[in-house]
Amino acid sequence: MTDMDRNAPIRVAVVGLGNVGATLGYALLFSGLAAEIVLIDKNHAKAEGEAMDLNHAVPFAHPTRIWAGDYHDCAGATVVVLAAGAHQKPGETRLDLLQRNADIFAEIVPRVVEHNRDCILLIATNPVDVLTRISLQLSGLPRERVIGSGTILDTARFRYLLSQHFGVDPRSVHAYIIGEHGDSEVPVWSLANIAGMRLEDFCAAQGRGCDWQDLHSIFEQTRDAAYHIISRKQATYYAVAAGLMRIVEAILRDQNTVLSVSSLVSGEYGISDICLSLPSIVNRQGIHKVLHLQLSAEEVRKLQESARVLADTLRSVNVIM
Repeated sequence: MTDMDRNAPIRVAVVGLGNVGATLGYALLFSGLAAEIVLIDKNHAKAEGEAMDLNHAVPFAHPTRIWAGDYHDCAGATVVVLAAGAHQKPGETRLDLLQRNADIFAEIVPRVVEHNRDCILLIATNPVDVLTRISLQLSGLPRERVIGSGTILDTARFRYLLSQHFGVDPRSVHAYIIGEHGDSEVPVWSLANIAGMRLEDFCAAQGRGCDWQDLHSIFEQTRDAAYHIISRKQATYYAVAAGLMRIVEAILRDQNTVLSVSSLVSGEYGISDICLSLPSIVNRQGIHKVLHLQLSAEEVRKLQESARVLADTLRSVNVIM
């Protein structure tokens, strides 16, 4: 890396200016993390409109250069966020989107890496785990630099719902959803805790029972949240954009933050050659380390089943390399 590279403004590129991409652009502006934000969309007029609107917010935020660009503007970006693709319709699963979005990614990913082979690719489009695996293959980038948003949103939903149930700040709840970002995802009940206390111990300390039927209902609400939101407002975007923002922050600030993001799994829990979510240390290099949790036997079984669902789905898609 040259002195010029080290002194270059921090650039983040967002490809796909639907609800998620546009909301992420807004969050990036107000975070002050990036000096340059380039917005890329197949509908260039849409990207121009989003850039104009965001530029008008600059006086209320941070000095930031924002423009509607093209793939050559990915050059120099530290992170390129891929949020392009078809949307999940009411009654449709994330996996139903696969072939449509795989075709879109087969066009987008090679164009990004043509101009930037040093970036970290952050995948937001569903089904995110399968598209992360496809992006890894299409890009030829090292595994640590292709990251899916994975279950970062599911984990946030899980923590929020548990906090409401137990009457504590969500930031005091430590619990993960792992595996697929979708119907086969797995709650890690065995390690869930509040203030370092396992849930049963926290309940006992509060003089209350720990009803596992209620807790299972919380997991179901977590797993099915997107369906309920989509049925009401056709899309989810605020929370997922906040999750993407958290990943970008961990990268740009080299924070070594543990996040439940999707990346290539190679041997953990007997799973190989598939992307799914496990708690991982994220820093300026991307995925620094995937953590090996001491899961219960039942959680390992469910995680392996989640991996099988994703592997079967990956085999069903036709991607032109």
